[in-house]
Amino acid sequence: MATEIKVPALGESVSEATVAKWMKAVGDAVAADEPLVELETDKVTLEVNAPASGVLQEIAAQEGAEVEVGALLGSIDESATAAPKKAEPKTEAAPAKTEAPKEEPKKAEAPKPAPAAAPAAAGAYEVKTMSPAVRKLVDENNLDPAKIKPTGKDGRLVKEDVQTAIEAGTAKRSFSAAPAAGAAAAPAGPLPPRPEDPREERVKMTRLRQAIARRLKEAQNTAAMLTTFNEVDMTNVMALRNEYKESFEKKHGVKLGFMSFFVKASLAALQELPAVNAEIYGDEIVYKNYFDIGVAVGTPSGLVVPILRDADQLSFAGVEQGINTLGVKARDGKLSLAEMQGGTFTISNGGVYGSLMSTPILNPPQSGILGMHKIQPRPMAIGNSVEIRPMMYLALSYDHRIVDGREAVTFLVKVKDAIEDPRRLLLDL
Repeated sequence: MATEIKVPALGESVSEATVAKWMKAVGDAVAADEPLVELETDKVTLEVNAPASGVLQEIAAQEGAEVEVGALLGSIDESATAAPKKAEPKTEAAPAKTEAPKEEPKKAEAPKPAPAAAPAAAGAYEVKTMSPAVRKLVDENNLDPAKIKPTGKDGRLVKEDVQTAIEAGTAKRSFSAAPAAGAAAAPAGPLPPRPEDPREERVKMTRLRQAIARRLKEAQNTAAMLTTFNEVDMTNVMALRNEYKESFEKKHGVKLGFMSFFVKASLAALQELPAVNAEIYGDEIVYKNYFDIGVAVGTPSGLVVPILRDADQLSFAGVEQGINTLGVKARDGKLSLAEMQGGTFTISNGGVYGSLMSTPILNPPQSGILGMHKIQPRPMAIGNSVEIRPMMYLALSYDHRIVDGREAVTFLVKVKDAIEDPRRLLLDL
């Protein structure tokens, strides 16, 4: 009896995935609920477990294939048993010496991407298939699919191809007004063939990296983004942390970091300046009476922003525990879609990488993001004397369509005041 392995529901607004890695080969024994194949979506990487025990009978979607929800990935034969693998060492031992020389000619054949110039010269591509979602995106943007280069399996047009064409402004059915900036930022047609260079390596962008690129570009193209700066004296926070960090960790089982202070300071400022916690929806401003704080985390796969839900209801310990849990999940690639969706405001700490100052990019549709930076000892005028103080630059990037300069500057001043005198956070000042 064969049991089908299908693409599970991928979450809200996610309909497609890429087969990243098969953990079993055809003929391997599998146990029920054992991780079988890894799928990569625009937002997360997830594992599909075996629906039953048996032997992997077929792999219908190879690594790199684009698949939709419900598509067939493979099948398991529940009645079969795995064949013994005693012969494997022998088959590997002999070819080991003969295969090495054979790889050299393959490297010489690598420059074969050049034929891609043919479709470019013709000015049209043969698009064999596209999903209903991709068709809708093509129609809504008045695009000609023959002008979009398909990268999916067997000439299939995928969502990333259409998004690229939209950003480039090169596949319109008519010469209706296209954004001048888009035309200037991208070439007038498909990219010309790139000469092969043995010193270079080409790696296809992951879905996550493509999604990050699209969202960051979307933020720049959509929002009237502006950044304002301030600096904060970390002396009192550092002294408070040093005094209580051991007893805090002993009682709550988590270290007392700086992030909880900045989350609390940001919450106090957001409550007084609701526009920074709002978003634009069409011709309306949506004010959010809840505070879901995104905390940017760098991972080997790219930047992800898990959400700390109802952060205003959490204690310092709750904030630290929540951030620690989300950070571990992010680094292990275990974040769920639900843990990254939504969010009303984001905090990014470039200081952990040594950044002294930067301008963070908005996480749309949010209207504000706070950038923390490296703590740097600097000479400061304190009264009539000069002292060396641990200083940090703060940056608030905001959408000027909804947040005025007065509100942005006031926000940073309130964060600065709360950090320089942490007692304000306890007294709600």
